[in-house]
Amino acid sequence: MYDKLFPPKPIVLPSGKNVYQKRTRLPLIVLILIVAIYYSVQLTEFNLHKLVNRIGEFFVLFDEMIPPNWSSWHELTGALLDTLQMSLLGSLLGSLLAVPFAVAASSNVVRSRVIVALFKTILSLLRTLPTLVTALIATFVFGLGPMAGVVAITLFTVSYVGKLLYEQIENADMGPFEAMESLGMTRVQAFRNAVFPQVLPGYLSTSLFCFEGNVRHAAILGYVGAGGIGLLIKEDIGWRDYPSVGMIILALVVTVYLIETVSEHFRKKLI
Repeated sequence: MYDKLFPPKPIVLPSGKNVYQKRTRLPLIVLILIVAIYYSVQLTEFNLHKLVNRIGEFFVLFDEMIPPNWSSWHELTGALLDTLQMSLLGSLLGSLLAVPFAVAASSNVVRSRVIVALFKTILSLLRTLPTLVTALIATFVFGLGPMAGVVAITLFTVSYVGKLLYEQIENADMGPFEAMESLGMTRVQAFRNAVFPQVLPGYLSTSLFCFEGNVRHAAILGYVGAGGIGLLIKEDIGWRDYPSVGMIILALVVTVYLIETVSEHFRKKLI
């Protein structure tokens, strides 16, 4: 059916022989995308007319947030510090735990296919869980508070950094690794001296980038009781205290901008 609708075009060579081009799949891909978009619109009840008419309500909320409630700063600092501490501790623990997970998931370092498949599956399963869902589960296990947030951020960091790290390890030059093994070093010693120095800059850069994102993730974990500034956002929105919400957003924007600026500076040094 597809070949009849879009037959291959022949190219006539100087010798007079016809050569057929490889059939393009672009029309089929476009058709699939159109069908997928159509059913997505039907399923989500997306209404462009409503979107255009109601988009102005966002600016009404922003107008109520300005000027921000500067007097709420003293209540904000403690929650903001909790958020930063959750992000920093979770990112640090997750980045450290990601190393053994990534090594165990690297097929060019670990000989056992079972172990490689097991750890790749674990990292894949951890990535499928949103941080908010992980934090919700952690609150049932560890109780309400920043502890649950740290656990959620740690698990996300392990999955994110571990995935990128084992891909870097599998793409590393294994010549020095094999040479060190032939000299009598163990696989752990050969990995530490030959492979890890190759992936170390990328590993540190990925960890810093993940920390940037974790600050934003930690800001909403309070919605499920995991502590931090998200709890204040939930309370202020519930009480329609939009000037205080504006103060929280302003503090978050400034904090995240400063962290990203410093992180970007160090990541450029690593490249």
